[in-house]
Amino acid sequence: MTKTAVPQMTDYDMEWDAFFEREVAGSDGREEVASAEEDSETAANEEEPSRPADGEEAAEPEAIPVVANPGAINVMVNKFWSLPEGHRPGDLIKPNVPFSFGDENSDRSKLRAEAAESLEVMFQVAKGEGIELYARSGFRSYESQAAIFENEVAAFGYERAVLYVALPGTSEHQTGLAMDITAKSVGLELVEEFESTAEGKWLADNAHHYGFILRYPKGKTNITGYAFEPWHFRYVGVDIAGEIYAKGLTFEEYMGDVREF
Repeated sequence: MTKTAVPQMTDYDMEWDAFFEREVAGSDGREEVASAEEDSETAANEEEPSRPADGEEAAEPEAIPVVANPGAINVMVNKFWSLPEGHRPGDLIKPNVPFSFGDENSDRSKLRAEAAESLEVMFQVAKGEGIELYARSGFRSYESQAAIFENEVAAFGYERAVLYVALPGTSEHQTGLAMDITAKSVGLELVEEFESTAEGKWLADNAHHYGFILRYPKGKTNITGYAFEPWHFRYVGVDIAGEIYAKGLTFEEYMGDVREF
C-alpha cells in the first residue's frame, strides 16, 4: 500500500459551521463570504507548523485526480479523489427534519433527493424510539469550500491552510450525500462527545438500515485521513451501508482503494 505524507486532519465541519454562523444570509438564501479576521478555534488549538524561510514559497500539492462518476451514489471523495470544480447535484432538496439552525433555507440544509428521503425516515424512526436528532451541515458548494480555504490562507498563510483545511473539491459534502448530525445533549454542536450520547449510539447502531455509514470511524485515521467524527454520516444506499457496517469497514476499504497515511 502506498504511503503518503498528507497530514491527518479532521473534515473541519466545525470550522465550516463557524463560517456559516458568521456569514450574513441574503434574501435569496445565498451565503456571503465572511471576513478572514475571525480565528478558527480548531486550528488555533493545533501546534503552529513551521513556515518557509524568507523568499521560499510553500510547495503546492500535486493535482488531485477528478472522479469520473461524480453523480454516482457510491462516489468516493477524499484526499486522493476530488469532484469537478463546478459540480452541483441537480436534485438537491431540503429534507423535512429538524435543523440546528432552524428553518434557514440555504445550501447546508440540502441533500440529494434519495439521501434526503432516507434521512427523513431515519429521523422519524429515531424520534419514535425517543431519540431526537438534528441535522447541521449538508451540501457545500465548491465556491463555499474555496472561500473558507482562502479565508484560512489570509488568516494563517498557505502552508497552515493546506495542513488544516481540506482543499476545495475534496469535501464529501459537495456530493450532496453527507450530513452532519447532532443533538441537544451536546448543545447542537459537532463534538467527539456525541459518540457516548444516546443519540450518537443510536446512529452508530442504526444508520446503516437507512443507507448511511459513519464515514470517519474511530481508529481508522490512517485509512480515511480524518480524525474520528461521530457526527458525519454519508449516504451510500442500504446494500452498501449494510455490508460496510457488518464487516466493520471504511468506505475506502469497501471500494478497494486504501492508501495509508
